[in-house]
Amino acid sequence: MIVVLAVVCGLLAGCGGPVESHIDAQATARLREVLNKDPRLPDGFSARSEEPWRVPFTPADRNCRAVLDPAAGRAPARALTAQAAASFEGDELGEVAGVGLARYAGSEAAGHIDDLADALEACRSVRSGGGTRLRLTILPVEDVGDEAVGAELRGRLDGYPYALDVMLARSGDTLVSVVHTGIAKVDTERTRQVLSAVVGMASA
Repeated sequence: MIVVLAVVCGLLAGCGGPVESHIDAQATARLREVLNKDPRLPDGFSARSEEPWRVPFTPADRNCRAVLDPAAGRAPARALTAQAAASFEGDELGEVAGVGLARYAGSEAAGHIDDLADALEACRSVRSGGGTRLRLTILPVEDVGDEAVGAELRGRLDGYPYALDVMLARSGDTLVSVVHTGIAKVDTERTRQVLSAVVGMASA
């Protein structure tokens, strides 16, 4: 099931005032179709979309929240014209890919991915209650979209082994966000394959 989040007015992280966005119904429908109609993900992922991925912890650092939110359907609000998000189960134990698509007016997508790249650099680790401790390492992401950034988080969630990759790419006026989670480990190359597949779907 696809949940489309249309944010009409919101606050961008680090911005002190409200930002207006004009939602395009046709663009929203297109993003929904991209995620719902025969998604072409790598082998091992379900072709059936589920509810958007939810961050399973509450990062205290706003930079860490900023880089995880887009894949959960909460992309930056400035100049947002359409948004959709979904998740897809993988065939490994506890494996899930969360995908977010957000389309922007003008050149705002480029500005947003620059801001998210800065936030990714600033998010050194994630700490939350209940024994959640994750260390972040920047990952190179090459040959995907117009520009892309990524990182891996490894450690413990509520005291149990947990792994999460996050990758973000810009393709024209669209921001593509992917998280890939699993118990103890995830394959980073597989994360990049998901990102590349979704960028291709959004650009088709």
